[in-house]
Formats: sequence, C-alpha cells, structure tokens
Amino acid sequence: MAVRPGLWPALLGIVLASWLRSSGAQQSATVANPVPGTNPDLLPHFLVEPEDVYIVKNKPVLLVCKATPATQIFFKCNGEWVRQVDHVIERSTDGSSGLPAMEVRINVSRQQVEKVFGLEEYWCQCVAWSSSGTTKSQKAYIRIAYLRKNFEQEPLAKEVSLEQGIVLPCRPPEGIPPAEVEWLRNEDLVDPSLDPNVYITREHSLVVRQARLADTANYTCVAKNIVARRRSTSAAVIVYVDGSWSPWSKWSACGLDCTHWRSRECSDPAPRNGGEECRGADLDTHNCTSGLCMHTTSGPEDVALYVGLIAVAVCLLLLLLVLILVYCRKKEGLDSDVADSSILTSGFQPVSIKPSKADNPHLLTIQPDLSTTTTTYQGSLCPRQDGPSPKFQLTNGHLLSPLSGGRHTLHHSSPTSEAEDFVSRLSTQNYFRSLPRGTSNMAYGTFNFLGGRLMIPHTGISLLIPPDSIPRGKIYEIYLTLHKPEDVRLPLAGCQTLLSPIVSCGPPGVLLTRPVILAMDHCGEPSPESWSLRLKKQSCEGTWEDVLHLGEEAPSHLYYCQLEASACYVFTEQLGRFALVGEALSVAAAKRLKLLLFAPVACTSLEYNIRVYCLHDTRDALKEVVQLEKQLGGQLIQEPRVLHLKDSYHNLRLSIHDVPSSLWKSKLLVSYQEIPFYHIWNGTQQFLHCTFTLERVSPSTSDLACKVWVWQVEGDGQSFSINFNITKDTRFTELLALESEGGVPALVGPSAFKIPFLIRQKIITSLDPPCSRGADWRTLAQKLHLDSHLSFFASKPSPTAMILNLWEARHFPNGNLSQLATAVAGLGQPDGGLFTVSEAEC
Repeated sequence: MAVRPGLWPALLGIVLASWLRSSGAQQSATVANPVPGTNPDLLPHFLVEPEDVYIVKNKPVLLVCKATPATQIFFKCNGEWVRQVDHVIERSTDGSSGLPAMEVRINVSRQQVEKVFGLEEYWCQCVAWSSSGTTKSQKAYIRIAYLRKNFEQEPLAKEVSLEQGIVLPCRPPEGIPPAEVEWLRNEDLVDPSLDPNVYITREHSLVVRQARLADTANYTCVAKNIVARRRSTSAAVIVYVDGSWSPWSKWSACGLDCTHWRSRECSDPAPRNGGEECRGADLDTHNCTSGLCMHTTSGPEDVALYVGLIAVAVCLLLLLLVLILVYCRKKEGLDSDVADSSILTSGFQPVSIKPSKADNPHLLTIQPDLSTTTTTYQGSLCPRQDGPSPKFQLTNGHLLSPLSGGRHTLHHSSPTSEAEDFVSRLSTQNYFRSLPRGTSNMAYGTFNFLGGRLMIPHTGISLLIPPDSIPRGKIYEIYLTLHKPEDVRLPLAGCQTLLSPIVSCGPPGVLLTRPVILAMDHCGEPSPESWSLRLKKQSCEGTWEDVLHLGEEAPSHLYYCQLEASACYVFTEQLGRFALVGEALSVAAAKRLKLLLFAPVACTSLEYNIRVYCLHDTRDALKEVVQLEKQLGGQLIQEPRVLHLKDSYHNLRLSIHDVPSSLWKSKLLVSYQEIPFYHIWNGTQQFLHCTFTLERVSPSTSDLACKVWVWQVEGDGQSFSINFNITKDTRFTELLALESEGGVPALVGPSAFKIPFLIRQKIITSLDPPCSRGADWRTLAQKLHLDSHLSFFASKPSPTAMILNLWEARHFPNGNLSQLATAVAGLGQPDGGLFTVSEAEC
C-alpha cells in the first residue's frame, strides 16, 4: 500500500506516539510494533543489533545497528534519545531481499556512562521504522572495565612433606569483566592438561595432588581481563624429605677394649630441602665378652681431654673477672647526672639538693623525701577550688569512701613538710623552666623523675612523660616536633599510605625506665580485615624501619599501640621520629578526608573564588589549612564534611552546579575538576584543593546560591548547598575557632596530670598485687575498656601505672575524674589506713 507524501509525517507521528506509549515495557529482546492495517511482513528486522561492550580506560566504544526494510533508525540510551547529529547513517540495499537497508553507528564515551553515577547500568537500544511500524532491538549494556590492584586472597608460602597434597588459594581482584586466572611456577605457565598431578578449581585455587621434589618452586597467581594484568605475591613452596636410617651394618670384631660396634647412615632417604635429620645414634657399641672383660685404662686421649677442659674453665673465669671490673668502672661513671647549663641559670632553687660528687659540684641530684606521715587532709577527685581547702578527720576505710550525692573521694598519705613544700612549689611555680618554642609546631620542656607533658596546640599531638619514666637524679631537656611531609622523606612501598603526621620526640638515646606515651591523630578507618597498620621509626642512619605491626604486638616489645577511631597512643621506651603507615588489604580500606570550603572575606572585584580543600581528617592538617587561609584572607562558607576515600585507584572529582546565570557566570571550562588518586592516597602532599572561579554579572550582586559536589568515582560522595551573602555572612567562621588545649605547650610535675601524684601512688600500691576476688588492676582495665591489652600491662613492673598513664594520655585536659573514681570505687578493695588529700593538691 502506497502512502502519499503529504501523509507520511502524520503517519510517522502516530508510530512515534504508539512506540512512546509502549516504551515503559521495553525488553532486552527484539520487539515489533506493527501499525494496524499494514503488512506485518514489511516490519523492520535487524541484521545487526547492538551488543554488550566494555569501555577500556578512556576509549569510546562503537555501537552499530542495521535493519531492513528501514526508513529511519535512532538510538535511545537510558531513556534519552541520542541526538541526530551524533548518528552516522549509511543507506544501502539488502542483497538477499532487495529491500532498502539502513546502518547506524554511535560512539559512547566514558563520561556519558559515568554521569549515571551508579544509579543504574547504562544501556542503549535501536528503534527502526518502516511504513508498517517499528521494531526495537535488544538492549546493549555499556560498562566501564576495570581491574582492582589488590587480590582479595593471595597464595601463602608452604612447607610440605613428600607426597602430601598442596592447596594454594587465590581470589583475584574485583573487576569488570571478571578476571581470568592462571598460575605460574617459576615464571612458567602451569598447564593442567599437560600435568595430571595438578588442577585449578572453580575458585581459582591451585591443587597439587601429591607433592614431588620437582614441585619445589615459587608460585604466582595471575589475574587478567581486557584492562590489565595483575600478579599476586609469589608463594614459595618447599617439598621436603625427612631422613631415614639405612639398615645397621654387621658387628665389628671384638676389640682390645672388650667392645664391638656397628653403624648406620641417614641415607634411606637422605633429608632434603630442610627435612628432619634422622633421630638416634649412628653408632652402636656393646661389650662383646658378656661383661667378663672390663676396659678401664685411660689412654693418652682421655688425659688430653681433661687438660683441655681445665684450660677452658680457667680462661672463662679470667674473662668473667675482667667483665666485672669493666662494669664497675662504667657504673661509677654513670652515677653522675646529666644537667643542662641552662637549668643551673634559670633561678633553680632545689629542695634537698646536694652535689653528687665532690669533684663535680655543677651536677645536681634531686632527692626529695617522700616518706609518708598521717595527716587529716581530704579532697574530692573532681573540683579544683581556689583558696585554702577545708580539713576533715577521716576514719579507717576503703580506698574510696562514698560521699553523699554519689561522689567519691580518694584518700592517701602525704609526704613530710619538706617534700610537701617541694611538690607544692613544683605545681605552682615555673620550677623547671621550659625553653621557648622555635615554631608553632614545636614544644620544649625540662623534666625530672616527676614527669610531665609536652603538647603542640591544636594538633592532637602530645607526649606524656609519666612519673618515674626519667631515672631519679636525672634531668632531661625533651622536645616534641611536628614535621611537614615535604620536609621528611618517608619512602612508601606499593599500596602503603601515610595515615598520621610525622612526629619527632627526643633527644634519641636518653635512658627511660618506663614507657612514655606519644599521642597523635590518624585518618584511617581501622579494620583488621581491611588494613595492615605499621608503626615506622627512623633509625640513626636515616632509614625508616617497621618497629611495630599493629595486631601482632609482643607484650615484651619496646613499642605498643592503643589504636582508636581517630587517634593512636604509642608506648615507647625509645625516643625518635615516628609515623603510622597503612597498607590496604582489600577495596574496603578507606581514609577519612576532611572537605573544607573557603572563600574571600572581602570581595573587591567581580571575580569570586571558592576553594575546596581535601585533606586528611586530622587536627594537625586542619590547623595548617586554617593558618594558610588566615594569611589569604579566607573564611569558611560551609560546615566541613567527611568523605571516605577507598583504595580503588579512582580519582576524586569536584564540580559546581546550579549557579544562577542571571547573577553569576562560571569560568570553569569543563564539567568537573579532578585530583589524582595517588596525590591523595600517598598522604605526603599538603593543601590539596581545587578552585572554582565565579564572576558576578554586576558589582552589586552579593547573594550566592549553588551546589558543590565532591565524589570518588564508584565511591563515596558529598554535596554542599551554598546559600549565603558574600559581603556579610560569617556564620560558619566560628566552626574552626581553635580552642585551647590545656594552656602552655609544656607542663611539668603534678600540674601535668589529672590524677594527683599521691592518689596515683596509692591506687598503684592497692591494685598491683593480684587479688583472688578480682579487685585488682585487671578489673580496672575491664571497666576502662582496656582489657584487650592485659598481656602488655602484665609484662610491666606496675600494670596499674600503665593503665593510669594511658588514661591520662587519652583524657587530658578534659578527662572526667568522677568516672575514674567510680571505676576504682567499684572494685571494693578494703584498706585499713588513713589516706588524705587536700583540694589544693587536686
């Protein structure tokens, strides 16, 4: 049936409307929609349909449709018609039917697919028209191909005995399309078709049915798809053979010593590849005369043996005497104290101080008398009040006696009047002068056995020096420094990333009798399944070493770490330069990024810049950006957000939207900006940010409303809705006001601790000894949720002191002493003495 030319547009409109009404029920298979009253044989049918395809890196993909008979063909992708200008059309005649044919091609880019932003899969479909109706092709799905870097499970080294079975597991990295797996043995491909003793399971594990000596090799799991090829770490497999004895030889003839012998060798088989040696003797001797002949004469060989043993004993005795003499001489030299000349000229007026040696009057030894006497002072754990404290008579009772209102008071003994004056002066005066800081990222202090604390304000970095960490009679000048990552070369291997600031405390090499505690923030999302966390320390030669693998600490180790959600507390008996480094074990590993939006406080030109910072979620990084923006004259224009950056190798993207075109004009020439993944993940680059430049249409424009998006491709994202007046809105400025962190950077003596010194000593004395009823330091650790560190605490001379030190490091300066008092009171341990404390000492 012929259609007049004038009726064709109307007919095409009817067909289009009919197709649109049915578009909600599209299927993946070809669907035909004939026009009523027309010949269904002339409906288009597809000679070529679009097929599923993968985008590799940034290369666009080509989709092709060909149908006959067809007067028009158009693509529709994710419900949107593709523009006509994006189609490449070729018309021809089908050779088999003679009917008109049409071929259409389009390109699909990576950016088009990513705009869907994970809400659904990206698909395209062809629609072909003829005079008899329309036909829809199958849907073709376009996916971005990738292959993660980290294997979900890697093979591990094994040592197996001969003929034992071997299973090497391998779970390849996540990828689209899924990765194919093959195995290498010493870099040669393992082909199960050529070796019936091996096969690969559906889960990609390599199985050796019976281990042979030839199976000793390095095995590597290889994963590959159209994007990349990844290799696992090689697993060394050693097939060993345990040794076995050969048969005994015949007995020898009876000798002059009335014995005969026989022998055997460990050669049936001989041990191979580290197998066990044969157990037992290789020589067997017996009396060959049934005990009637006894050989007792000592030959010249025996005499030589005895003389040699005596000579060795005499040499060892002489060596021991020499070592004792050397030790005594060194000990005499170490009795003198280390004193800094600045201490002696700083108005230092010690109590009970005497020269340590007559020939060296400049060295001082501090020996306060801390012998206890009974007094009648009492005070609460919590409040600090000015003025003289009231005194009350106490009766014998528990370590903590309940007061009205649920409060508790700790009681203890006080020192003699001389020592009490010493402690009082130390807590109220500048007793040990603190050196002035050279920069805002450094703190100094001078300390003795009473301990103290160093802090770098507004960074979360501090060093707690507990009492008795410094040997009595010693005086140390200690420093604490925050380093900029660009100033310190910290080599990171593979997938490692810096999670904390780089911090130094020193001087290195000083003698400490108890661990100090270094506190610093970190930006990792701690999870043993996702991270391998290591504490690195720089050696004297300048190289960085792993001194602690978190989760595998040994109780007797020099280092220990309490890891919390956003901070870590490092116990160390050696001062030095430290950093916390993480290595992702899976794609679930994530770092916390703090997103900050800044803009000028005053805008004197038409241009207006919005700076978006992406920095580690640590207080030291925040401090650096705030100080930088103060110099630039910037202000915070939105509440900060946290974004979790995953180890997926995808970049971070930033874009600005919904800018009112009547008031503002964006100067961004692309749809989004990018910060490369490695710049962020490495963790050693500061002040990473992007700037969006807007231009006001009129100088009178002051209101700005827009949206800023920050997201990781196939990851987490955050959206900021900006709506403020650029000339007078300052409501977000107070969010970044840097609060005080306990005052001065250096605190010495009792003023550095929340728990009064004498109360602390009494708690330690009462809880250190084991108690059958459980009222000891173990229960205190459980109440403070520190029971996962019991083995570490138990390895120290005073477990209770370690618990209290960690409490001080975690809760200064805002710790709640009432909660600690309640925890100690809950132990219910009796004590028969009088223990006192004044409010002034709290």
